[in-house]
Amino acid sequence: MTVAEYLVPRWLGELQHREPDVQVGLDVVNSTDVAARVLAGEVELGFVEGPSVADGLAGRVVGTDRLVVVVAPEHPWARRRTALRGPELAATPLVVREPGSGTRETLDVAFGGLHRAGPRQELGSNSAVKGAAQAGVAPAVLSGYAVEADVATGRLVEVPLTGINLVRSLRAVWRRGRPLT
Repeated sequence: MTVAEYLVPRWLGELQHREPDVQVGLDVVNSTDVAARVLAGEVELGFVEGPSVADGLAGRVVGTDRLVVVVAPEHPWARRRTALRGPELAATPLVVREPGSGTRETLDVAFGGLHRAGPRQELGSNSAVKGAAQAGVAPAVLSGYAVEADVATGRLVEVPLTGINLVRSLRAVWRRGRPLT
């Protein structure tokens, strides 16, 4: 959903500027659903954000993204003087995206064998996760693209991290062995 919400609109604008007669449709679903639709032949091309590509798909990295931890300005972490470490983040109940999202899969892989708290909330969109974080429900982990404007305006505060890799590759995917039209 991050690619669809924050990158694809720009890409489509550039495409239609160069090719004004091209008509494009866009469905927005999480990475697991994208892979399923491409594998089923429902769509020819998809974009995924997780650390892996499903069996049967070919892919190409089209960009990178960094997940960030954000909190409401009133949260104690907003005034931290030291970077948050991976084990502390993992042990904290967070507002996170739903299972099947590339954001969630990236976070799960990054936590690896760390002792984890269960999520405070699992929500199905970037906007819902941001809203919960802004309301002070709990810290949230989201794409830097998704929170850029909120951090710039002070609605959310990015918490510095250390000792955990939250960078991910963004990929275009298509059925293996099938040429793109």
